[in-house]
Amino acid sequence: MRLAELTHGLRFAIGTLSAVPVRVERVDREVAGRAMVAAPAVGLALGAAAGLPLLLPGPPLLGAALALGLLAVLTRGLHLDGLADLADGLGSGKPAAAALDIMKKSDIGPFGVMTLVITLLVQAAALTGTGYAALVTACVAGRLALTWACRASVPAARPGGLGAMVAGTVSDLAAWLTTLAALVVTAGLGLAAGTWVPPFALAAGLGAALLLLRHARRRLGGITGDVLGALVETGTATALAVSALAA
Repeated sequence: MRLAELTHGLRFAIGTLSAVPVRVERVDREVAGRAMVAAPAVGLALGAAAGLPLLLPGPPLLGAALALGLLAVLTRGLHLDGLADLADGLGSGKPAAAALDIMKKSDIGPFGVMTLVITLLVQAAALTGTGYAALVTACVAGRLALTWACRASVPAARPGGLGAMVAGTVSDLAAWLTTLAALVVTAGLGLAAGTWVPPFALAAGLGAALLLLRHARRRLGGITGDVLGALVETGTATALAVSALAA
């Protein structure tokens, strides 16, 4: 594979998953697949940057709030928005087509608000009792869920949008190899921090996201951009919670 092809995928991943300005020169399903394989690497960079407030002196809760706020800024809050939209769609209890219409609306309903509040509380409380390595691991876990959600066996819920662009673009082999690389990286983070927890937190975060993916597929028929955002936040929150419980 040529370096230029890898660069196209990485640029697409950065431009889609972060607020970092990059020039995306090519957009197609082949590039989208490479982008979803590169998603955990983008998560690693986001976590490394967002975790800097945790290294400052001061109350742990303040550092956790600043870190999560910075992470939201670095991602334009898109994943949080996707989580809220999916909560509204699934919480409505309506058939797939109606639920998808609810998710497309720009406003946030009661299910979305409750889900956002609870998720952010869990993330902040867990991060208060953990630290830098836990946040980086959680960010990798959330984006690793994207790699698995875009495997060939997972369809899109509707013909347009980001979900249709990335659905089915990642092979099972690529997903497993990316997971292995993520486990190695998080094990290294754990060694540096003097803890064995990060690889297990990564696996727990991925597992929780895959359970949500299974439910979303059953209710909606496949993935959308909102489903992908919800998977990121679910994987992140679960990895942080496991890190805190094991600390």
